Amino acid sequence: MQNLEQFLRLLTGHFDNREQFNQMQKAEKVYPLAEHVNTVCNDKIRNLPADFRGKFLVEESYYETNGKKHASAHLFLFTEEQDGVLLTSYEIPEGEDKNSFTYASMEPVDYGDLKKSEKFTPALYREKDGVWEGGSTSQFTPVMKFRLWERFSEACLEVSESIEVNGRRTFGYDDPIRYKRV
Repeated sequence: MQNLEQFLRLLTGHFDNREQFNQMQKAEKVYPLAEHVNTVCNDKIRNLPADFRGKFLVEESYYETNGKKHASAHLFLFTEEQDGVLLTSYEIPEGEDKNSFTYASMEPVDYGDLKKSEKFTPALYREKDGVWEGGSTSQFTPVMKFRLWERFSEACLEVSESIEVNGRRTFGYDDPIRYKRV
């Protein structure tokens, strides 16, 4: 569990990319002002198995591009595996509003009621010299592919996400979003 604790110490907290956003603005590039709030939420999950060693985390993401704001939230389970830390995506618990789901608004939920995301391919992260890297490629539909690559260190969280439809990128940026702790 030492690797999982080290990994989550880097990942939990409040982060934004304001520094990168300002650089992109100066370069006259369209880029989002983005914020992540990552909170372990095992305290809100009832009836976890006695030997449960994973950590559930609510990821709240907020993006603003060209004056338009967008929020999205995810529920992830992180587990320590033999060769790294595995991220498994879960559906937002039934009864919660997907558009406004946050750790603060999360109602207690029974572990048995949680459902793994069938669309998301789990992502494996490996550590080298204090830096964790990993990601996955998920086939959301026959024509829609989602790619995730992330790099976590003391300096920042680098997140690269893209969506391709029929082989054409419809979402994503050339440079990873670089979040720094607020």
